[in-house]
Amino acid sequence: MKKIAILGASGSIGQSCIEVIRKHPSSFSLVAMSVYTQIDLLPSLLNEFQDLQIVAVKDLMSIPSYILKYPHIKFVEGDKGLVEVATSGCDLVVNALVGFVGLIPTIQAILNHKEIALANKETLVAGGEVVMRLAKENQVHIYPIDSEHSAIFQCMEKNEIHKIILTASGGPFYQKSLEEVENASIHQALNHPNWKMGAKITIDSATMFNKAFEMIEARWLFDLSSDQIEVVIHPQSIIHSMVEYQDGAILAQLGTPDMKIPIAYALNYPQRLNHVSSFLNLKQMQNLNFYPVDDHRFEPIQLAYQALKEKGTYATVMNAANEEAVQFFLQEKISFGAITRLVKATLKAHHNDQQVTLEKIIAADQWARDYIRRLVNQ
Repeated sequence: MKKIAILGASGSIGQSCIEVIRKHPSSFSLVAMSVYTQIDLLPSLLNEFQDLQIVAVKDLMSIPSYILKYPHIKFVEGDKGLVEVATSGCDLVVNALVGFVGLIPTIQAILNHKEIALANKETLVAGGEVVMRLAKENQVHIYPIDSEHSAIFQCMEKNEIHKIILTASGGPFYQKSLEEVENASIHQALNHPNWKMGAKITIDSATMFNKAFEMIEARWLFDLSSDQIEVVIHPQSIIHSMVEYQDGAILAQLGTPDMKIPIAYALNYPQRLNHVSSFLNLKQMQNLNFYPVDDHRFEPIQLAYQALKEKGTYATVMNAANEEAVQFFLQEKISFGAITRLVKATLKAHHNDQQVTLEKIIAADQWARDYIRRLVNQ
């Protein structure tokens, strides 16, 4: 039985992961998790998963009754608590956290020789060079949970590849006018046509920063150059990504838009689990469409190519600026269109450092956040 720790158990990915564990109790045991502020989930989870040993929350002062009621469980808090979950007595850590906060727990898990199932984009976008070097040094496998990267992982062969093709739904705005996109409301931006996700990643899908970050992730996960990464719009979200080989053959992974499929594959690799999700009925598929990305509408794709070219701390700053801009949008302090403009302004002001260390990554992240806050609040 594989012992699992989940960072971000209260989010959409974390909840899907729990569903997979719940359906396969003979294969997995949940031994540690973080729920941040979603303490209303604790009663049912603590009673259902009897093997839990460590639970992380934002603030221990919010759960005094649970500490008394469950003395056999170690309750921890804050960023240090996330590290305790990541370095617990587990075999595999699912990192489903949102944001830069996911980087340090991933690194600590690697240093403690834990296998990683990675959904936290920021780990590789901000710290890919450091993380992949440490994973190699410690002989730790990183299994992708993102549906697109999982698709590529499943289609990879030992033969030389020509390129990968990441599919993007286009989100809610790919057929809207630039004026409509500029002034889109929070409700409109959160109305993703295919996927049910948290607010941050849904906004990123609407701007296309989500796909931009997936390009950077793919570079590190699969050791690719920028000219080996292509993005196409695929509104149906049925083909999750493709791999094109040197002979012209293309392998594609298809499936319903359900995150439990890539999660289950990462948890149980290389074996597949039974009855993870509903089966795709190809006879009901009338159309599978593909379109080029409009660079004027979705500027983040070109920013990602620039990040792949620039290397260094460029992607770290890009990620931090976007995190801050998305929060300002959700707080109704900026327009939807301002998200990309603010990220571009921050990147323009940044002095890229090519000598990447963890300390420099953390410093660049903080610089970008401070810079964009000054831009918005001036």
